Amino acid sequence: MHPVRPLRVEYCGESYAVEVGEPFTIGRESDLTIDDNPYLHRTFLTLSSEFGLWWLSNVGQILSATISDATGSVQAWLAPGAKIPIVFQTVHVMFSAGATTYDFTVHAEEDFYNTSLTAAPTDGGTTILPVTLTSSQRLLVVALAENVLAQPAGGRALVPSSAEAAARLGWSMTTFNRKLDNVCDKLDRIGVDGLRGGRGKLATNRRARLVEYAVATRLVSIDDLPLLDATAE
Repeated sequence: MHPVRPLRVEYCGESYAVEVGEPFTIGRESDLTIDDNPYLHRTFLTLSSEFGLWWLSNVGQILSATISDATGSVQAWLAPGAKIPIVFQTVHVMFSAGATTYDFTVHAEEDFYNTSLTAAPTDGGTTILPVTLTSSQRLLVVALAENVLAQPAGGRALVPSSAEAAARLGWSMTTFNRKLDNVCDKLDRIGVDGLRGGRGKLATNRRARLVEYAVATRLVSIDDLPLLDATAE
Protein backbone atom coordinates (compact mmCIF):
# COMPACT_ATOMS: atom_id res chain seq x y z
CA MET A 1 0.00 0.00 0.00
CA HIS A 2 1.34 3.41 -0.98
CA PRO A 3 1.80 5.97 1.80
CA VAL A 4 -0.91 8.62 1.96
CA ARG A 5 0.39 11.90 0.57
CA PRO A 6 -0.66 15.40 1.67
CA LEU A 7 -3.59 17.21 0.04
CA ARG A 8 -4.02 20.83 -0.95
CA VAL A 9 -7.31 22.70 -0.55
CA GLU A 10 -7.97 25.82 -2.63
CA TYR A 11 -10.59 28.34 -1.52
CA CYS A 12 -11.05 31.98 -2.56
CA GLY A 13 -7.60 32.06 -4.14
CA GLU A 14 -5.89 30.77 -0.98
CA SER A 15 -4.16 27.38 -0.68
CA TYR A 16 -4.21 25.23 2.46
CA ALA A 17 -1.96 22.22 3.08
CA VAL A 18 -3.62 19.13 4.57
CA GLU A 19 -1.13 16.81 6.25
CA VAL A 20 -1.60 13.24 7.44
CA GLY A 21 -2.56 13.16 11.11
CA GLU A 22 -5.41 15.02 12.76
CA PRO A 23 -8.52 15.65 10.61
CA PHE A 24 -8.57 18.93 8.69
CA THR A 25 -11.84 20.69 9.51
CA ILE A 26 -13.93 22.96 7.27
CA GLY A 27 -16.74 25.21 8.47
CA ARG A 28 -17.60 28.46 10.25
CA GLU A 29 -14.91 28.02 12.96
CA SER A 30 -12.46 25.44 11.59
CA ASP A 31 -9.00 24.90 10.13
CA LEU A 32 -10.49 26.31 6.93
CA THR A 33 -12.88 29.03 8.06
CA ILE A 34 -15.31 29.40 5.17
CA ASP A 35 -17.42 32.32 6.41
CA ASP A 36 -19.15 33.68 9.52
CA ASN A 37 -22.50 32.68 8.00
CA PRO A 38 -24.73 31.65 10.96
CA TYR A 39 -26.39 29.01 8.75
CA LEU A 40 -23.04 27.24 8.37
CA HIS A 41 -21.97 24.62 10.93
CA ARG A 42 -18.92 25.45 13.05
CA THR A 43 -17.44 22.23 11.67
CA PHE A 44 -19.23 20.98 8.57
CA LEU A 45 -16.74 18.82 6.65
CA THR A 46 -13.51 17.04 7.54
CA LEU A 47 -10.63 15.62 5.51
CA SER A 48 -8.90 12.67 7.15
CA SER A 49 -6.67 9.75 6.15
CA GLU A 50 -7.84 6.22 6.83
CA PHE A 51 -7.27 2.77 5.28
CA GLY A 52 -4.66 4.21 2.91
CA LEU A 53 -7.06 6.82 1.47
CA TRP A 54 -8.17 10.37 2.11
CA TRP A 55 -11.84 10.72 3.08
CA LEU A 56 -14.20 13.68 2.98
CA SER A 57 -16.78 13.38 5.77
CA ASN A 58 -19.92 15.40 6.48
CA VAL A 59 -19.97 15.81 10.26
CA GLY A 60 -22.78 18.38 10.25
CA GLN A 61 -26.40 17.72 11.13
CA ILE A 62 -28.32 19.69 8.49
CA LEU A 63 -26.29 20.76 5.46
CA SER A 64 -25.26 18.55 2.53
CA ALA A 65 -22.53 18.99 -0.09
CA THR A 66 -22.24 18.25 -3.80
CA ILE A 67 -19.01 16.51 -4.80
CA SER A 68 -17.73 16.19 -8.38
CA ASP A 69 -14.59 15.26 -10.28
CA ALA A 70 -12.77 17.67 -12.59
CA THR A 71 -14.85 16.75 -15.64
CA GLY A 72 -18.23 16.89 -13.91
CA SER A 73 -19.06 13.40 -15.15
CA VAL A 74 -18.98 11.94 -11.62
CA GLN A 75 -21.18 13.59 -9.01
CA ALA A 76 -22.27 12.63 -5.50
CA TRP A 77 -24.41 14.17 -2.78
CA LEU A 78 -22.78 14.01 0.65
CA ALA A 79 -25.53 13.99 3.27
CA PRO A 80 -25.01 14.46 7.04
CA GLY A 81 -23.15 11.51 8.51
CA ALA A 82 -21.81 10.31 5.14
CA LYS A 83 -18.23 10.13 3.92
CA ILE A 84 -16.63 9.57 0.53
CA PRO A 85 -13.07 8.63 -0.50
CA ILE A 86 -10.97 11.12 -2.44
CA VAL A 87 -10.10 9.05 -5.50
CA PHE A 88 -9.50 11.79 -8.11
CA GLN A 89 -6.64 14.24 -8.35
CA THR A 90 -9.10 17.14 -8.45
CA VAL A 91 -12.34 17.16 -6.48
CA HIS A 92 -14.78 20.08 -6.45
CA VAL A 93 -16.99 20.58 -3.40
CA MET A 94 -20.08 22.83 -3.42
CA PHE A 95 -22.61 23.48 -0.68
CA SER A 96 -25.13 26.09 0.38
CA ALA A 97 -25.86 27.69 3.75
CA GLY A 98 -28.87 29.96 3.69
CA ALA A 99 -28.89 31.87 0.40
CA THR A 100 -25.11 31.60 -0.11
CA THR A 101 -23.39 28.91 -2.16
CA TYR A 102 -19.74 28.06 -1.48
CA ASP A 103 -17.21 25.99 -3.37
CA PHE A 104 -13.66 24.84 -2.86
CA THR A 105 -11.30 22.40 -4.60
CA VAL A 106 -9.29 19.52 -3.17
CA HIS A 107 -6.07 18.64 -5.01
CA ALA A 108 -4.36 15.28 -4.51
CA GLU A 109 -0.91 14.29 -5.73
CA GLU A 110 -2.25 11.18 -7.45
CA ASP A 111 -5.58 9.68 -8.46
CA PHE A 112 -7.01 6.17 -8.28
CA TYR A 113 -9.45 6.60 -11.17
CA ASN A 114 -9.57 8.63 -14.35
CA THR A 115 -12.76 9.98 -15.90
CA SER A 116 -13.61 11.41 -19.29
CA LEU A 117 -16.68 13.03 -20.77
CA THR A 118 -18.81 10.67 -22.86
CA ALA A 119 -21.53 13.12 -23.90
CA ALA A 120 -21.39 16.46 -25.67
CA PRO A 121 -23.90 19.31 -26.05
CA THR A 122 -26.22 19.04 -29.02
CA ASP A 123 -28.10 21.72 -30.92
CA GLY A 124 -31.45 22.66 -29.41
CA GLY A 125 -30.59 21.76 -25.84
CA THR A 126 -27.97 20.88 -23.30
CA THR A 127 -27.22 17.20 -22.83
CA ILE A 128 -25.38 15.64 -19.92
CA LEU A 129 -26.71 12.12 -20.17
CA PRO A 130 -29.42 11.36 -19.33
CA VAL A 131 -30.61 14.99 -18.88
CA THR A 132 -31.78 17.24 -21.69
CA LEU A 133 -32.91 20.79 -20.93
CA THR A 134 -35.17 22.83 -23.18
CA SER A 135 -34.01 26.34 -24.07
CA SER A 136 -36.25 27.97 -21.46
CA GLN A 137 -35.24 25.46 -18.77
CA ARG A 138 -31.60 26.18 -19.54
CA LEU A 139 -32.24 29.92 -19.18
CA LEU A 140 -33.83 29.36 -15.79
CA VAL A 141 -30.86 27.35 -14.51
CA VAL A 142 -28.38 29.92 -15.85
CA ALA A 143 -30.30 32.75 -14.14
CA LEU A 144 -30.13 30.93 -10.81
CA ALA A 145 -26.45 30.00 -11.28
CA GLU A 146 -25.36 33.38 -12.71
CA ASN A 147 -23.53 34.61 -9.59
CA VAL A 148 -21.71 31.31 -9.15
CA LEU A 149 -20.68 31.07 -12.81
CA ALA A 150 -19.54 34.71 -12.95
CA GLN A 151 -17.00 34.28 -10.14
CA PRO A 152 -13.40 34.72 -11.34
CA ALA A 153 -12.36 32.06 -8.80
CA GLY A 154 -14.15 29.62 -6.54
CA GLY A 155 -15.45 30.93 -3.25
CA ARG A 156 -18.88 32.26 -2.31
CA ALA A 157 -21.87 33.61 -4.20
CA LEU A 158 -25.50 34.40 -3.49
CA VAL A 159 -28.21 32.36 -5.17
CA PRO A 160 -30.98 34.77 -6.25
CA SER A 161 -34.50 34.45 -4.96
CA SER A 162 -37.19 33.20 -7.33
CA ALA A 163 -38.48 36.76 -7.67
CA GLU A 164 -35.01 38.08 -8.56
CA ALA A 165 -34.38 35.33 -11.11
CA ALA A 166 -37.83 35.79 -12.66
CA ALA A 167 -37.21 39.53 -13.00
CA ARG A 168 -33.80 38.86 -14.58
CA LEU A 169 -35.53 36.76 -17.23
CA GLY A 170 -38.54 39.04 -17.64
CA TRP A 171 -40.89 36.21 -16.64
CA SER A 172 -43.91 36.25 -14.36
CA MET A 173 -43.62 34.39 -11.07
CA THR A 174 -46.19 31.90 -12.30
CA THR A 175 -44.10 31.09 -15.37
CA PHE A 176 -40.87 30.90 -13.37
CA ASN A 177 -42.29 28.61 -10.68
CA ARG A 178 -43.87 26.30 -13.28
CA LYS A 179 -40.59 25.93 -15.14
CA LEU A 180 -38.66 25.47 -11.89
CA ASP A 181 -41.06 22.69 -10.96
CA ASN A 182 -40.50 21.08 -14.36
CA VAL A 183 -36.70 21.18 -14.07
CA CYS A 184 -36.69 19.83 -10.51
CA ASP A 185 -39.16 17.08 -11.42
CA LYS A 186 -37.05 16.09 -14.44
CA LEU A 187 -33.87 15.80 -12.35
CA ASP A 188 -35.69 14.10 -9.48
CA ARG A 189 -36.92 11.40 -11.86
CA ILE A 190 -33.36 10.48 -12.83
CA GLY A 191 -32.33 10.23 -9.18
CA VAL A 192 -30.82 13.63 -8.36
CA ASP A 193 -31.09 13.99 -4.57
CA GLY A 194 -32.14 17.09 -2.69
CA LEU A 195 -34.69 18.56 -5.08
CA ARG A 196 -37.75 17.22 -3.33
CA GLY A 197 -38.76 17.05 0.31
CA GLY A 198 -40.70 14.36 2.12
CA ARG A 199 -44.10 13.17 0.92
CA GLY A 200 -43.63 14.74 -2.48
CA LYS A 201 -43.21 18.29 -1.14
CA LEU A 202 -40.60 20.33 -2.98
CA ALA A 203 -37.59 21.11 -0.79
CA THR A 204 -37.28 24.72 0.35
CA ASN A 205 -33.59 24.83 -0.66
CA ARG A 206 -34.16 23.35 -4.11
CA ARG A 207 -32.84 26.44 -5.91
CA ALA A 208 -29.46 26.15 -4.19
CA ARG A 209 -29.32 22.40 -4.75
CA LEU A 210 -30.25 22.88 -8.41
CA VAL A 211 -27.39 25.36 -8.81
CA GLU A 212 -24.95 22.98 -7.10
CA TYR A 213 -25.90 20.07 -9.33
CA ALA A 214 -25.98 22.10 -12.56
CA VAL A 215 -22.56 23.69 -11.98
CA ALA A 216 -20.93 20.52 -10.62
CA THR A 217 -22.03 18.40 -13.59
CA ARG A 218 -21.33 21.15 -16.16
CA LEU A 219 -25.01 21.22 -17.09
CA VAL A 220 -24.45 24.97 -17.41
CA SER A 221 -21.18 26.88 -17.65
CA ILE A 222 -19.76 30.38 -17.94
CA ASP A 223 -20.24 30.08 -21.71
CA ASP A 224 -24.02 30.19 -21.14
CA LEU A 225 -24.04 33.60 -19.42
CA PRO A 226 -24.51 35.58 -22.68
CA LEU A 227 -27.89 33.88 -23.01
CA LEU A 228 -29.18 36.08 -20.17
CA ASP A 229 -28.15 39.28 -21.91
CA ALA A 230 -29.77 38.07 -25.11
CA THR A 231 -33.12 37.73 -23.34
CA ALA A 232 -32.95 41.40 -22.28
CA GLU A 233 -32.47 42.68 -25.81
